[in-house]
Amino acid sequence: MSELHELKFLQDQIQELKDQGVYRKIPVVETANEAEIVVNGKKVINLSSNNYLGFANHPRLKKAAIEAIEKYGIGAGAVKTIVGNNTLHEQLEADLAIFKREEAVMLFQSGFNCNAGVIQAITGAGDLIVSDELNHASIIDGTRLSKADRAVFKHSDMDDLRKVLVERRANYKHVLIITDGVFSMDGDLAKLPEIVDLAEEFDCLTYVDDAHGSGVLGENGRGTVDHFHLHGRIDFTIGTLSKAFGAIGGYVAGRAVMKEWLSHRARPLLFSTNLPPSVVGSLIEAVKMLQESDEYTKTLWENGDYFKGKMKEAGFDIGHSETPITPVFVFDEAKTMVFSKKLFENGVFVSPIIFPTVPKGKARLRVMVSASHSKEQLDEAVAVFIKVAKELSII
Repeated sequence: MSELHELKFLQDQIQELKDQGVYRKIPVVETANEAEIVVNGKKVINLSSNNYLGFANHPRLKKAAIEAIEKYGIGAGAVKTIVGNNTLHEQLEADLAIFKREEAVMLFQSGFNCNAGVIQAITGAGDLIVSDELNHASIIDGTRLSKADRAVFKHSDMDDLRKVLVERRANYKHVLIITDGVFSMDGDLAKLPEIVDLAEEFDCLTYVDDAHGSGVLGENGRGTVDHFHLHGRIDFTIGTLSKAFGAIGGYVAGRAVMKEWLSHRARPLLFSTNLPPSVVGSLIEAVKMLQESDEYTKTLWENGDYFKGKMKEAGFDIGHSETPITPVFVFDEAKTMVFSKKLFENGVFVSPIIFPTVPKGKARLRVMVSASHSKEQLDEAVAVFIKVAKELSII
């Protein structure tokens, strides 16, 4: 076989990763996603899951999923716009709209698909998209799919955002300002009130990706928009159903006319099969649980604050997170990989975050504490962090 068909160019690039000390293999989890899991045959404390509220293996959600399968089968059977939209999808969209305090919600197969579908559907030639430089990869990719022009402002820098708007607003029909609600690598919040003020001053639309705010911030987990009391002033709010809600999927919340338009122009809805009934059934139950009680979000925040306090006290650089997301900065990429490996060997699973997920020189471990962790598990994890960090001269 020729060198071309051996894909030697990929082999060479993989070898480069190995030489740089940043090559990794995808871990295999052998249990349900809980506070403790078995990974590659080893039982470890799980500090890398987006399962913020412990819903991914919750009995109520599992029961609802099974009941949905019994009634509707295992698959939607088609794209949403043909015959893949059943009464469960309609109910979940209605329930989410009430929960989010918005007119309407449109479901997507994932948060990534949501950004890929919505941005290109609501912007076009003659428009401008203005994006925070640290926005999620799905926003970047969704923006690239649009025919609109693009501009980037420095992370959470309102002076720079104003400068962009002053220089460019007059040249475009519509301007869409896009930001994450919670920035997933550092855990900081967007300056939404200031962004909205600027948007209204310059007659711009606003778009917030609240993947890590949904189920975490606001009343009973209603999100970042609710947290800042900005209902009616944000035009498009994106959320995922794969993190705090425990399953998979995405949604956009906003005006009813938005939903009507997306049903004709959002490509993931037109060309990819809708969410399966089991997922939708479980998500209906998840929304119900959040509406019933704030105990899940309260416990999440208590655990997050507890862990951060212990890590800061131990001397770790945990940045300036404003949410349960806790970055533990190492900065050196190869050392970050070693730190993660040694933690695993000592019974704690924390995924390393390196380039290209974050800029070079900003490598860190990203800790994701959940509502299902016990204080004893968190104490044990901190003790392991301290032990390994001292061995590696990190603290």
